[in-house]
Amino acid sequence: MKKLIILLVILIVFYFLWNAASIYFPQYFPALTNIPLQKQTVKVVTEEDVTINAVKEVGPSVVTVIEESTSAGGAIRIGPFQIFNLPNQNQEPESRSIGSGFIVQSDGLIVTNKHVVSDIGTKYQISTSNNKTYDVKNIYRDPLNDIAILKIDPSDNKGNTLRSVVMGDSSKLQVGQFVVAIGTALGEFKNTVTTGVISGLGRGITAGDIYQGYAEKLDNVIQTDAAINPGNSGGPLVNSVGEVIGINTAIAQGGQNIGFALPINAVKESLNNFNKGGQFNRPYLGVSYNMITKEVAIQNNVVEGAYVGSIVKDSPAEKAGIQTGDIITKFNGKNVTGKGELATLIAEKKPGDKVGITVWRDGETQNLSATLTTAPSQ
Repeated sequence: MKKLIILLVILIVFYFLWNAASIYFPQYFPALTNIPLQKQTVKVVTEEDVTINAVKEVGPSVVTVIEESTSAGGAIRIGPFQIFNLPNQNQEPESRSIGSGFIVQSDGLIVTNKHVVSDIGTKYQISTSNNKTYDVKNIYRDPLNDIAILKIDPSDNKGNTLRSVVMGDSSKLQVGQFVVAIGTALGEFKNTVTTGVISGLGRGITAGDIYQGYAEKLDNVIQTDAAINPGNSGGPLVNSVGEVIGINTAIAQGGQNIGFALPINAVKESLNNFNKGGQFNRPYLGVSYNMITKEVAIQNNVVEGAYVGSIVKDSPAEKAGIQTGDIITKFNGKNVTGKGELATLIAEKKPGDKVGITVWRDGETQNLSATLTTAPSQ
């Protein structure tokens, strides 16, 4: 304690002596009381700043998907019906913007929704944010997700550089997190920007239009209140630091400010499964089905499982002896229920795996065997 008091006295004496010297020799002894504190610059970041920076970061990588119609005939719409014109051989094909996408590799790989480019017999083009147009050379459709990878040739526009996005980690998302959606709204307004928050995580939805023959069940999607309009499909959902954390996919019919996006980790998985030969190495059985819940099974005096609606010709399912009307109750020893849907169980396997399949047919159980193949890129 005594040493501490002595030290304190020495410091006080030093302080007064230094300041006294500074009066007569200021060039050598600057006053301690006049030494300015180091200034600290504090920047206030607003939501506006975050949005502008995110758009600057991702906007140049957002593209518009253009469909070139091969149909020569027109159509006149009257109420809910259409009257089709006779084909006109001299009519030029018409192009229309149908969706959005974003560049994931500067060598010409672009990601969009599978349903945006679902028409196999149609030619597609890509228009970049600076209005450069590229023909789509190849399309690779993920058989398990609403994801498609488009390949263009950057040399089609010499001197134009393709800029890829930075993909984030969708496993770290939180409800309430700020997000920005970018896309070609209504197929007309390029790089339309809307903002909002993540309204929910882990949602399960059925996307598409069953009346147009397209409907796909999507699990673990992101719900957002950022406005997603027709034409936004395939565009990026971006976080506050300019990372893409989702791919805009669907809007809720009859809902207000309810949109959905596939998590970016699903896109990463698709890219990882996409090999240099341009294929998705996905296991494939070749059936379309509807799940029969326990309640429905009891009501109809059948068993719980996956009701087979159709079978693809020459598929592993057909070769295994599975028939339309069968109910698949077990796949590789695991029960096929609402909690373990058939698609999920198939996704756990690899092409070439041999699996046991139990079906219920005409009141009897049959055990079959199938060898999974690689899913076709359709």
